[in-house]
Amino acid sequence: MRTYARSSHGCLRGGLCHNIRRKVIIMDILRKISGAFGRYMAGIVVVVTALALFVPESSLWIQTGWINPLLMVIMFGMGLTLRISDFAPVFTHPKYILIGTISQFTIMPALAWGLSLVFGLDAALMAGVVLVGTCPGGTSSNVITYLSRGDVALSVGMTSVNTLLAPLLTPAITYFILRTTVSVDVVAMFVSIVQVVIVPIIFGFVINKLLPRISETLADILPAVSVTAICLIVACVVSHNAGRIMSTGWLVFAVVILHNMLGYLCGFVLGKILGFSVSQTKAISIEVGMQNSGLATSLAGSAFPSLTMATVPGALFSVWHNISGALLASLYRRWE
Repeated sequence: MRTYARSSHGCLRGGLCHNIRRKVIIMDILRKISGAFGRYMAGIVVVVTALALFVPESSLWIQTGWINPLLMVIMFGMGLTLRISDFAPVFTHPKYILIGTISQFTIMPALAWGLSLVFGLDAALMAGVVLVGTCPGGTSSNVITYLSRGDVALSVGMTSVNTLLAPLLTPAITYFILRTTVSVDVVAMFVSIVQVVIVPIIFGFVINKLLPRISETLADILPAVSVTAICLIVACVVSHNAGRIMSTGWLVFAVVILHNMLGYLCGFVLGKILGFSVSQTKAISIEVGMQNSGLATSLAGSAFPSLTMATVPGALFSVWHNISGALLASLYRRWE
């Protein structure tokens, strides 16, 4: 009986060890896949966009009603990565956070408005470009700042503060710029930002605080989940508007590229003028130039339901700023 008991116990322990090893192997595979998604994000987004543009039938199965839930998944992931310490720069370096916030909500909206006038965009495209400009920075800016060897703490601090201010500032600035051009539903925009951005971020933050082990496990696969969600949003918007994009594509792409590049440049010049360190200048340059374009795409649907092309600039910005961000990171890494 004792021999049998020991044997059974050994089998139980062996089975438990086998299950643990299997789980470890599965998580290791998921981490590698997720890491690959993060490293090759720009290329993946480009391929998905090209497929949706030239073969729209391949992505028409993605419903426009999925955009908000997909963006909520991305924002939840951002919340999972936030810690109380990420807000330390707000108190230790309030001057830099204030400058970053003012820059974010003045430079990009002004560039959006100016480029729309220079290129003579119609009301729908102007609304979409302005929305991109009035949105806060996204999590991509934090990743690119890290790859650029910039001040990551400052970047995360600016992104967090700007995102929390977005429910008030994004609708207000959008209305101020577009009030004479199109009808802006400020209330719908405010409610949408709270639902799609603030609530998921707070939920992710709470999970991270109360259940750190679960959040650490989820964080390992976040890059793959976020890239998949971004690709689905871009594919949805591009495929459903492929004909319109092909007819005005060069014009929209020109505005999107200039908007992003001039944002980088203005942030860089501002950092140099104000005497920021090299790492701080990199951070503010990237933070100003990179926008939460997924949010702009989502808001276009709720704030301008009758302007279908208003969703396009945000989708194209999502494609372009990941490419330009990767190129900028390789350049900034050499600047020490």
